Amino acid sequence: MADAIEIPNLVLASASPRRLDLLRQIGIVPGVVDPADMDEAPLKGELPPGHAARLAEAKARSVAARHPQCFVLAADTVVGCGRRILPKAEDEKTARQCLKLLSGRKHRVHGGIALLSPDGTLHSRLVTTQVTFKCLDHGEEAAYLESGEWHGKAGGYAIQGLAAAYVRSLSGSYSNVVGLALFETAQLLKGVGVHGQ
Repeated sequence: MADAIEIPNLVLASASPRRLDLLRQIGIVPGVVDPADMDEAPLKGELPPGHAARLAEAKARSVAARHPQCFVLAADTVVGCGRRILPKAEDEKTARQCLKLLSGRKHRVHGGIALLSPDGTLHSRLVTTQVTFKCLDHGEEAAYLESGEWHGKAGGYAIQGLAAAYVRSLSGSYSNVVGLALFETAQLLKGVGVHGQ
């Protein structure tokens, strides 16, 4: 892995250690990590792609108020099954419901990325990855639930862990499913003159 460069005027508006690791992977270390604290509940009738895009922008704007001279990068990852937004699994019951819904089916992972410049200009992208899970048998479901990897994960799974064995196919950005689409993020940062290694 290349040596990452700290960029003092870049703020990451996220508490996710995965996003920080992903940025390091492309040679970028934000000077500040300042998570947005906001209600992430979907609006009535909101579809998964719109939900991801709205939350990413809202997080960036919320944090930018505290860092007026900085670039603020925010992201949100939403797992959608049809029109349904799957929750972040905070308990085993929710994780089990997500796994049962995803088993043997295609679903989409929508990644909203928002980069706010110091002058208030918003640069954004919406990235969608299609993922197909194998049919999970009872033993596989039980083992995954016991692992605890699902905790706090959108859709109740982490593709970079044990769940990788359940992914039959993936079309699109892998890093988007982990938590931040790196190609699109690098292009946004490059567009405003922020470069990693």
